[in-house]
Amino acid sequence: MCNRARMRGEPETLWGSMAQLFSERPRDNRFDPVELRPKSRSYVVREHGGVRAWDVMTWDVLGGEAKWPMTNVRQLGLPQWRRLAEKPENRCIVPLTEFCEFTPDKHDLGDGKPPLKGEMWFSTDQRVFPVAGFWQRTKDGTGFTMVTCDPNELVAPIHPKAMITILEPEDVDTWLRGSYDEVVALQKPYDAAKMTVRGPVFPTRTGEE
Repeated sequence: MCNRARMRGEPETLWGSMAQLFSERPRDNRFDPVELRPKSRSYVVREHGGVRAWDVMTWDVLGGEAKWPMTNVRQLGLPQWRRLAEKPENRCIVPLTEFCEFTPDKHDLGDGKPPLKGEMWFSTDQRVFPVAGFWQRTKDGTGFTMVTCDPNELVAPIHPKAMITILEPEDVDTWLRGSYDEVVALQKPYDAAKMTVRGPVFPTRTGEE
């Protein structure tokens, strides 16, 4: 499950979008789109009224209605998710520059402190890569989730259950406008040969990012 990611950039003309926001950019100092964590606010790209542009939403598609933030969804056929995934107006793209999975085992850093899991950071051949997602209005505003799929051979040794669904640029139109069957067909692992990974890093101990 991906619960850490980064987006190092601001709205720009990617994937046919305009470099503008549907809503006003948050002015409070708690808004940090570079670091994505559950319940944090982040950028997404969506369509409305024939316009494709950026928006700011909370990374929890259920808006706090569940015990844990709903940041990742895989079973698109379940009724609660299909009703969103089958509607183009509820689909979005989550722009990222890298995402994190934690190592399965804890590491002893030899500093006299308890062992801990390391962060493995994955990036792709795309400077900013599009992740399949969908969104809805919640009691607190708007919330989104990322769609997951089977892991590829690069991600699987770190997280064998799933990885986020990274799209090729030419598939963005299909994700935002296609039929339900067409978008389900895009729910597949990204080519591992087009990805790199770095780590493990231990930012809470060493200051590495």
